[in-house]
This record gives sequence, C-alpha cells and structure tokens, in this order.
Amino acid sequence: MKLLKKLAGMLLAMIMVLSMSTVAFAAQGTNDNSGSITINDAVEGHTYNAYQVLVLESYNTDAGAYSYKANDDWKNWLESQTKYVSIDAQGYVTWVKDADPAAFAKAALAHAEENKITPTDAKTADGTTVKFEKLNLGYYLVDTTLGTLCSLDTAVSDVEMFEKNEQPPVKKEVKEDSTGNWDDENTAEIGQTVEFRSTIGAKPGAQGYVLHDVMSGGLTLDPDSIEATGLKKGQDANSGDYHVVTTGLLDGCTFEVVFHQSYLDKITTDTDIVVTYSAVINENAQVSPSANPNKTTLKYGEGSKFETLPSETKTYTFKVDVVKTDDDNKVLNGAQFKLYDAKTGGNEIALVKVSDGVYRLAKDGETGVNYITTVNGELEIKGFDANTNYYLEETKAPDGYNKLAERVEIPVKEANLEASVSNGVWQNGGVHIVNKTGDELPSTGGMGTTVIYIVGGVLVAGAAVLLILRSRRNTEK
Repeated sequence: MKLLKKLAGMLLAMIMVLSMSTVAFAAQGTNDNSGSITINDAVEGHTYNAYQVLVLESYNTDAGAYSYKANDDWKNWLESQTKYVSIDAQGYVTWVKDADPAAFAKAALAHAEENKITPTDAKTADGTTVKFEKLNLGYYLVDTTLGTLCSLDTAVSDVEMFEKNEQPPVKKEVKEDSTGNWDDENTAEIGQTVEFRSTIGAKPGAQGYVLHDVMSGGLTLDPDSIEATGLKKGQDANSGDYHVVTTGLLDGCTFEVVFHQSYLDKITTDTDIVVTYSAVINENAQVSPSANPNKTTLKYGEGSKFETLPSETKTYTFKVDVVKTDDDNKVLNGAQFKLYDAKTGGNEIALVKVSDGVYRLAKDGETGVNYITTVNGELEIKGFDANTNYYLEETKAPDGYNKLAERVEIPVKEANLEASVSNGVWQNGGVHIVNKTGDELPSTGGMGTTVIYIVGGVLVAGAAVLLILRSRRNTEK
C-alpha cells in the first residue's frame, strides 16, 4: 500500500513537471553523462545557461516513475520553501500539488542569480541551434540572456526545446496635432508641445528592461510628462513598478525609464508597456528638409546588456520667405508687419528677431518684437507648422505706397515657401506682397490763373498811382 502511494506521488510529480514551460528534464538511466538538451531557434549572440536543480537517481519510463534528489547547490533552498516541492526524510523530492511551475522557475532563477550559482553548462549561440551535451540526468532549469526563460516539453536522454522568445519589439510614435493620428512623423511650430509614445512588446520572463530615449537639440523634454500607462511610478528602484532617470546620464540619453524586476516578474503573457511623454519645439529646431528626430531603444536581458534596434520619429517645422514689391516686382523696404492666427481678429503670434530680416515664432515666456520688417525687400520667418492658417497684417506701408486693406494668408503645407529674388526683382515663390502707389495728384489751378492775379495786381497799383498824381495837380491849381 505504501509503495502504491509512493508511486502515485511520483506519477503526479512527473505530470506536473512535464507541464512546466520553463524547466527542463534530461533523463535516461543514471548519472552517466548521457543526457543532452538541444535548443532550436536559438538567438545568435545570446547565452543559454543550464542549471541542474535535481539529480535523477532512477526512473522507469514504462511505469512513469521518477526518483529525484536535490542537487547540493540547491538543497538548502529547496528545503526552505514549501510552495513548489517537498523533500521527505530520505531526501526524495516530489512536486506540490497545484503549485505554479512558472513561478517556481522564476524563484529558482532568482535564487541562482542571488547566490551566484554556477550553471552546470553555459553556451553562447553562434547560430540557430545550441546543444548541451554530456549532462548528468536530472531536472534542469534553462535560462537565456534574451530576457525570458526557455521552455521544454519532454523528458528523454536528448531533450529538445524551442526558443519561443524573441527580441522585445519597441515602437516609437509621435502625434500629429492636425489629425490626432500617431505615426513616425509629424509637423509642428516652434513653441508647440508635441506628444510622443514608445510601446514595448514585453515578453513573459522579461529581465532588465530599461527604455532609453534620445531627443535632438530642437526638442525640450518635459520630464514631468513621462509616464508608463497603468503602472505605478516610483522615486527609485525601491518603490513602484518603474522609475525615471533624467540626470547624470553618461550615454547621451535624454532620459531612461527603468522597469523594476518585481513588476517584470508579474508578466505572464505578451504585454504592451506604453510610455508617454512630451517635448516642446525650441529655438534650435532644424527647419525642413532637416528633421528633429527622437530615438528610442530598449536595453534588456541579464544585466540589461542587450539592446534593440532604435525606433525613431521625425518632427518637421518650416520657413517662409516674404517679398514686398511694387507693381513692377521691384523690392520695397519700409513695410512693417504682424503675424496672426486668423483672417480677421484672432490672436497675434509673437515673433523673435534672429537677425536682420530673419524672425522665428516665439516660445511660451518669450517677448516678441513689436513688428517685423523687410531687408532689401525680403524677410524670412522660421518655425511654421504645416496645415495651419497664418496671416500677415501690414501695419505700415513703405513711404508713398498704399497700405494693404486686409491680411495676407500664408499657405504653409508640408514644404518651405521659398522665394527667388534677382537684382532687386522678385522672380517667383514665397509670399509675394505688392504695394500700389499713384502719381502726384494735380493742383486745383494752372499757371494762367496766377498770371491774371499778377496782372490784376499791377493794374490796381497803376490806377492808385494815377489817382495820386491827379490829386496833386488839382491841389496845385
């Protein structure tokens, strides 16, 4: 009766062990170095470690009976826990009913790393197959630096397993404000806040996830905006599910998001981790066709020593050339303008002077100039968003020319509005603004009237003289 109970216990243990997706057996006979583990679909460059947790003392495949004892490196730990296996007085190990195999594998791996247990064998993949040979038969835990645990589904002398894991994918996206869509490119104006998100395709058994983000000089990060959706943000590695690092970075990163292993250990199925954050387009922004890139990579695996290929977004901003001319397309100076966001009314858009005739859109907190004016009939404005309405209002026309009656639209699409001017004459392109003038208006009288006035005056004076002379003659008589 006792023998039957023992056999039943061993049979139950075997069934539970075979269901484990993260732990491997190698078994045939006794410890005669006849066991092997073959890993197919291995990932080149990653290291695979095999730990013998239990020694297979004997087994009978026909009866489905297996007799295990603890490996010396693991005995104390196995005896100290009661959730996964139990050890009887003689040292035989049996599986605890309804215990979680995946949890046992993670706990065992944590114990191995914490106590620096040397793997029974370790191999770095130089192709798609890794094989551990001449193994003592037993119960093996197999780990990979890919960041996830390997799996096994049988128990014969040559155990075959498949690397079901893959490099965790990372996708970087930016939001286009005009449509609300997320993609790898967008357009924006200087001073505008742009939203970004990075999505990590986390895998079960994830290890060492650290998200690295590099922003170009034209983007200013808002560090308070960094958030991993649905996760608890901690101040450091001792609190929350993750923490953010923005200072003291020596690898050129703008910021890092460090995911705590305590959180990663909870991932049991493929899980998307979404990190969102924002940045402002600043005065150093590159103007199209150059872009303002933002690049993300994920370091992962044991010691976070492996890295994904970067995923990058590009943000574009644009410039506009304005040319002021007369009816003959000859450039004019002296005009003054302001920029607005509406055809009438609306808000004035502040502009900052970069150099004579060159301006850019202001950021929040910057005081713009009172007006912008042309140099040699031209001015350049940088930092426009595409698919956005802008309007120039002429506040003063060149001397002798008529001021424009209404604002002029700047039709910015996804390209610069560049003008061509040669020898002081506008040729094409840009925003061409024409001022009109007229000839000097005629006076209300001609020279003939003036002559009549002069002659009339002379006649009146002559008559006065004759009258005086006549008066004297009469007196003398």
